[in-house]
Amino acid sequence: MTEMNKSLTGAPTAKETNWDSINWNQAKSEVKRLQMRIAKAMREKRYGKVRALQRLLSHSFYGKSIAVKRVTQNKGSKCPGIDGIVWRTKRQKMQAILSIKRLGYKSQPLRRIYIPKKNGRRPLSIPTMKDRAMQALHLLGLEPVAESIADKNSYGFRPKRSAADAIAQCYNSLCRKNSAKWIFEGDIESFFDRVDFSWLEKNILMDKVILKRFLRAGYVEKTSIEATTQGVPQGGLISPVIALITLSGLEEQLAQKFKRNRGKVNMIIYADDFVITGESKELLENDVIPIVEEFLAERGLQLSQEKSHITHISQGFDFLGFHVRKYGKELKFLTKPSKASVKTFLADIKRTIQENSGANAENLIRQLNPKIIGWTNYYKHSAASKVFSYIDSHIFKKLYRWIGKRHQNKGQRWTYNKYFQRNNSLRRWHFHAKFRDDKQNTTYLNLKLASDTKIVRHTKTLSEATPYDSNYFEYFQKRENDKRVASVVKSDNRALSLINA
Repeated sequence: MTEMNKSLTGAPTAKETNWDSINWNQAKSEVKRLQMRIAKAMREKRYGKVRALQRLLSHSFYGKSIAVKRVTQNKGSKCPGIDGIVWRTKRQKMQAILSIKRLGYKSQPLRRIYIPKKNGRRPLSIPTMKDRAMQALHLLGLEPVAESIADKNSYGFRPKRSAADAIAQCYNSLCRKNSAKWIFEGDIESFFDRVDFSWLEKNILMDKVILKRFLRAGYVEKTSIEATTQGVPQGGLISPVIALITLSGLEEQLAQKFKRNRGKVNMIIYADDFVITGESKELLENDVIPIVEEFLAERGLQLSQEKSHITHISQGFDFLGFHVRKYGKELKFLTKPSKASVKTFLADIKRTIQENSGANAENLIRQLNPKIIGWTNYYKHSAASKVFSYIDSHIFKKLYRWIGKRHQNKGQRWTYNKYFQRNNSLRRWHFHAKFRDDKQNTTYLNLKLASDTKIVRHTKTLSEATPYDSNYFEYFQKRENDKRVASVVKSDNRALSLINA
């Protein structure tokens, strides 16, 4: 390819490149450089410069390339909007990059579907591929803004943060003997459906024209087009960050009201779920909740009276699938998987086993293992050892019934010889399947045991740390290195255990 002309962000001009020739490392570097500049301008409160840099990023070739790559590689890439179009080929992706322009852009209505949830169905709005790419493009400029203004102990929809960080902060706020004893469990009623448009359009720091078109796109349900007058569509790439910005500032208001830890008021928030600690029930009722209600009312929101509660730490509370509580006279602080989460997980396991009544053991194990690994990894930072053993016992019973229906005339010894094996006599059972690999060698596929997952303490991300601040580069690099080392050690230990088996 001939030597390329350079745009303002160092990208090759669109006419002189194709999908395979895009330098993705350079694209990421250039986009990150602009994001860092946006975050710096936010810290300096130079909002005019923020808007100028966002415009530069949203018009850059590399920014558009990253946006298209994101929407064509995520889980929903094969799910079309109302136009039925998906981008599969390299040519379609390249044409998509060229088609993303602010001039003349108009969002198409969203395709409305419904997904099941505990108390009914949840609406999910699916944009077209082009609208998703436009959202992903402007999200690149909005993320550093959100990180700059987000509350320190907000952990949802943020890079380098997780639910484990939120639970670790619960420990920090509640573990000591003199910590707060009361907790307000806050739940916002229909958050994504009710947030006020006028507040969003006034306070979200991004291209206002594009924001309005995202919010007011409408949706198609069955055959009719419905207008949207409030709320943020669930299913849009940019919606989570808009939600993060909407709830940013509440922790700071509480901190100003209760200075020097007066009343031991601390807030931990993940997405639209949050808990606030307090020294007394009266403090939470009379002083904290009114501040929360006023904060939400400005944004067109309100607390759910049914799901919001004040709880004593000795009774415990559920947060993000964990049960957080102090036990016994000594009030020992522990977090465990909640009963509701265990029940939901086991119901999913039971359904998977029943749906595979005619499948062989290998196929069943390949479906069960990802579920077991994912669930146990989520809870491995809590006091979950007994729960993991209970999970194993429950799965064993379900599998034994599955085997019994398949081999009604076989005895227990035959069943154990075919489907189970011992491991150095340490376990009574280990469900496995024998099959031939690509080289026609006989090998075994073992079912993952929940109790194999080791309980490890999670090191919480620093509350003030953000990947868009150069002062924390080394900090996040060290965390990544520590994770790699831990992963290598875990792999070595697993290999050693197999050798010694």
